[in-house]
Amino acid sequence: MLQITWLGHSTFSLTLDSGEVVVIDPFIAGNPSFPEGYDFSRVDIILATHGHGDHISGIPELASRFSPNVVANYEVATWLAAQGIKNTIGMNIGGSVTVGSLKVTMTPAVHSSMMEEPDGTTVYGGLAGGYVLHLADGRNAYFAGDTDVFGDMALIRELHAPQLAVLPIGDFYTMSPRGAAIATRLLQPHEVIPSHYGTFPVLTGTPEELQALVSCKVLTLRPGVPVTW
Repeated sequence: MLQITWLGHSTFSLTLDSGEVVVIDPFIAGNPSFPEGYDFSRVDIILATHGHGDHISGIPELASRFSPNVVANYEVATWLAAQGIKNTIGMNIGGSVTVGSLKVTMTPAVHSSMMEEPDGTTVYGGLAGGYVLHLADGRNAYFAGDTDVFGDMALIRELHAPQLAVLPIGDFYTMSPRGAAIATRLLQPHEVIPSHYGTFPVLTGTPEELQALVSCKVLTLRPGVPVTW
């Protein structure tokens, strides 16, 4: 089983059967949807989908406290290492890596990626991506990252057959609920978890809009409240 805790925006904490904790796209300080009073007690693996601050700004704090393995694309991992982050693993789209008991495959995403230096200059962040998590029980979960819908999601289905898809629905910076509905049709998961919505006023998509457009179950999570999948 997988315990999933949504921490607002695109940040998730996952507890594996092994007890290992995986954090995806940590956005803590400055995240208005981050649950008040929530704290991490363990972090073994961090997965970063791309280089924007609302996906990687929490990495330094967690890396300092827990010394996790930090998986990202090559450009983001190289930049994080230059900031003093240890145990970085720089991979790329299409590749797979096993970290602890978890195997992950990096998938494409249609989005931009960059990092900001303290002086305000920006650094190219490589290609944005997503991850398929290959769980020990044989199931696969797809975390799409920030993306629009794209036709090759059908190839993700063919290659990995994810039973769970975590899809952004907020619109403006990512696909809308309508785009996520088409993504659901291409991926054919059993269940969908919406993300990247409601954090800021411009992110207007809602889980209710998505559920009205798809036949599978949409799991609407509350920040800080774990669910078991």
